[in-house]
Amino acid sequence: MKKWITTGIVVVLLIIVASASLFIVNEGEVKVVLKFGEAVRIHEEPGIKIKIPFIENVSSLPKYQKVSDSQPTTIMTKDKKPIIVDNYTVWRINNSRNFLQTLKTVSAAESRIGDAVYNAVRRKLSEIDYGNIISEDSARGNLNDDITKEVADIVTRQNYGIEIIDVRIKRTDLPEENKQSVYNRMISDRQSIAAGYLSEGDEESRKITSNADRQAQELMAQAEADSKKIIAEGEQEAARIYNESYSKDPEFYKLYRTLESYTTTLQGEPVILLPIDSPYTRILLGQE
Repeated sequence: MKKWITTGIVVVLLIIVASASLFIVNEGEVKVVLKFGEAVRIHEEPGIKIKIPFIENVSSLPKYQKVSDSQPTTIMTKDKKPIIVDNYTVWRINNSRNFLQTLKTVSAAESRIGDAVYNAVRRKLSEIDYGNIISEDSARGNLNDDITKEVADIVTRQNYGIEIIDVRIKRTDLPEENKQSVYNRMISDRQSIAAGYLSEGDEESRKITSNADRQAQELMAQAEADSKKIIAEGEQEAARIYNESYSKDPEFYKLYRTLESYTTTLQGEPVILLPIDSPYTRILLGQE
């Protein structure tokens, strides 16, 4: 019986020692084996690993990228306007040994990153007027890139063992007490721009109308000149034809012209006194 008890105790001790000696590295994490607080081994590949029980312990660190949201903070712009800035940072651990030596925990890393981002954002925005920050034409992309580079340089110099992937400003907003005045100014600016567009449109419309009227007048004048020329040429041709026709029989032409004069003279049935020897009388009497 004593032998079985001893064997059982040994088995239990072996199980305890084995469980204290083995640990698992999961996907998406890095296991760091520490001996008296110093990192002695780093395991990045998933699987079952071994450590010295009761002497070495294991710390787990994230292998994937992390996103740290900063608390909304009030910052003064170059033109002394307070704005509320909300941003986030994408980062990851790229040197587990340095990370444990300098920061030790993820929360400590996020705190250091938050301080560095706040200082960089405050310095950058203090160099820019508020209107340029919220403007559609502002270099928001360049501003984010500049802040990212500055924060990345800081953590690299400090040898934190982390890499800054990206820093982005999510929102820039005014405190409630300043919003209405800025909104009114923005509305006024947009109305001024709209008035400018309308003025330019009216001016362009006047130019187009004036040009069309001028072209119409030129076309009408040209058409009138062409019509007068055509009429003159027609009358000239008619006269030529008349002359050519009448020259073939002068007596007939004389009679025709006399009859035409009758048509004109006798309109309205007038009373006419004619000498007996006048051409009209002779023709009416059939003497010619």
